[in-house]
Amino acid sequence: MVDQADTKQNEPQFRAKQDPSHNGGGMKGGYGRFLAMIATSTVAMFGLMYLNTYAMDHVFFSQTRMWMALYMGGMMAIVMLAFMLGMYTNRTANIAIFIGAVIAFGLGVTLVRSQATVGDVVWMKAMIPHHSIAVLTSERADISDPRVRALADAIIEAQRAEIEEMKRYITDIETNGDAPAGTPRKTQAD
Repeated sequence: MVDQADTKQNEPQFRAKQDPSHNGGGMKGGYGRFLAMIATSTVAMFGLMYLNTYAMDHVFFSQTRMWMALYMGGMMAIVMLAFMLGMYTNRTANIAIFIGAVIAFGLGVTLVRSQATVGDVVWMKAMIPHHSIAVLTSERADISDPRVRALADAIIEAQRAEIEEMKRYITDIETNGDAPAGTPRKTQAD
């Protein structure tokens, strides 16, 4: 006979023994929730990568950041499941998650490193937030050496000019397509 006081005190453990969904055996509370947590965290990491952008008009969708979030999500799934194997006991599901996470990690790293999916406009949309980070850090860092301050100011000026140049090219390419071969670069100074 089960002692009721013991059951209430140890209710989570008691339920886990009675209901496989509490120990990872079912999709309802265990693996489904785990996968939802990984997916939600991956999307959140993608968004968080834009927090260090200097200005909102510097935020563009970036495939590179998406691939980075994919490999971070893959690694997070590996680490988290490894730490929680006692909670998730379905060997087949665990192996499938580890394999899927390794594939996501490998695919993400490959796509970031190769830039295989990145063309002109996609590249510029990734570079604008990247340049914006340089503006933010250069402007807000507590720089006391006058040489370093001059360098930071030069970086700010160059990055802002390049951001504006890329915005012009994005608009032009999306409207008119690629410029003919031999078309010179047009900077603000031109």
